[in-house]
Order: sequence, then C-alpha cells, then structure tokens
Amino acid sequence: MTVAPERHLIKKYANRKLYDTQTSRYITLEGIADLVRDGHEIRVVDRDTSQDLTQVILSQIVLSEEKRGPARLVDAGADAIHERGQALLDYVRKTLNVPGDIVNQVERRRSDLESMVDEAIERALRRLRIPSRHDIDSLNERIDRLSAQMKKINSDGAAKSPSRKPRP
Repeated sequence: MTVAPERHLIKKYANRKLYDTQTSRYITLEGIADLVRDGHEIRVVDRDTSQDLTQVILSQIVLSEEKRGPARLVDAGADAIHERGQALLDYVRKTLNVPGDIVNQVERRRSDLESMVDEAIERALRRLRIPSRHDIDSLNERIDRLSAQMKKINSDGAAKSPSRKPRP
C-alpha cells in the first residue's frame, strides 16, 4: 500500500528561517529539496504577509544544487542525484508553468469577451439601421469594382467611336 505524499506548508520568517508546519520544526533549503525529491507537495509563504514564495525558494534550491556541481555527483552517485534532481526540476517546472497557464486562460477569455462585445455592437447597429464597418468596407469594394467597370467602358467606348473633325 502506497502512502500519499504529504502537503507541507512552510513559513518563512523575517530572520530568513523556514518553518515546516507539518513537522513543527525549522527546515533548511536542503530539507525542502529532500521533501520535493520524495514527492511531497510544498508551499512556502511569508509568515507576515502570506505572500506565496514557493517559486522563489525552489529557484534558490535549484541554484544551490547547480553551484555544488560535479563534486556532489561523485560523492552521492551520479544516477541517484540525477533522478532526485530531475524530480526537483520537474516540480519547479510544474509550479512555474502555472502562471503561464493562467495567462493563456486570461488571454483566451479576453478574446472570447471581445468577440461577444463585437457581436453585440453589430446587432445593435443593425437594429438602429446604422451601417457597420463591415458594411462600409463592402460598399467601398463595390464602388471600386463599379468605378473600374465604368473606366473600362469609357476607354472602350472612346476607342470605338470615330473622332469628329470640327467644321471650318
């Protein structure tokens, strides 16, 4: 039987200490990295403002892991570190993609709203019998086609009609 990963709320104090409310103990960045590697979900908030700092803390962890570099790989075994590091990076990517998803949703909804407003305005203009931009564009195209046809008829008619000489 597998145990579901625990959710850890970690509070960051003004003195930069991190407190895990799940275990009721202070925790280090390395401890948070271990929680993430073990599949636990974490959320880091500022104790005073309740501002979500999860992405900032995870970025710090990734940066500190990168700084340690190859020497750590030799000490702990490259495969184990790679697997644990990959889990950490996957978690960071997942949390960093959330704002991107939100931006995409907002953009899609804004576009839908614009379409609804455009349709409502066009319906109102039709009811008031006021031509819309599309109507005016269609009329302009039609005028351009008719003007081109008239020019063609005039130039063909001028070429076919004999020129008169004025009488003396």
